[in-house]
Amino acid sequence: MTRIVLSSDHAAIDLRQTLAKHIEAKGYEVADIGPTTTESTHYPKHGEAAARQVASGEADLGIILCGTGQGIMLAANKVKGIRCGVCADPFSARMTREHNNANMLSIGARVVGESLAIEIVDAFLDAEFEGGRHATRVDMITAIEG
Repeated sequence: MTRIVLSSDHAAIDLRQTLAKHIEAKGYEVADIGPTTTESTHYPKHGEAAARQVASGEADLGIILCGTGQGIMLAANKVKGIRCGVCADPFSARMTREHNNANMLSIGARVVGESLAIEIVDAFLDAEFEGGRHATRVDMITAIEG
C-alpha cells in the first residue's frame, strides 16, 4: 500500500487534516505528522520532516502545506532525493508527476480552497511518471549538486 506523509505549518492545519481524510478514503496509508495546534510554528522544520520520510523510503510520497506552499516546498527540496512542486491547479499537479517524477506536492492553504486542493491532490496521486525523455531530464535534475 502506498504510504503518504502529510505535514504543514500552523496556517494549513485544517486543510491538511481534510486532505488526510480524503487521501485515506481513497485507500492510501496516511501518516499525518502534524502539527496539531494553531500555535505559530516554523514551516521549514515541517517540510524537512516530511521530506526526510520520503527520501528514506519510510513514505512513498509527501504532501506538505503552508500559507503559500512556497516556503515549505523550498525546505523540502533541500533534502537530497526530493522533487517537490508547489501547485495551485490540477494540471500542474498532474504534470509535475508525469514529467518531473515529483515525489512531493506542496499546496498553499491561503491560495486555494478546500475543493480545489482536493482536485490538486487527486491529480497528483492519479498521475504516473511517463519516463522516456522525461527520465533524462529528471536524471539531470538529480545530478545537480549545490
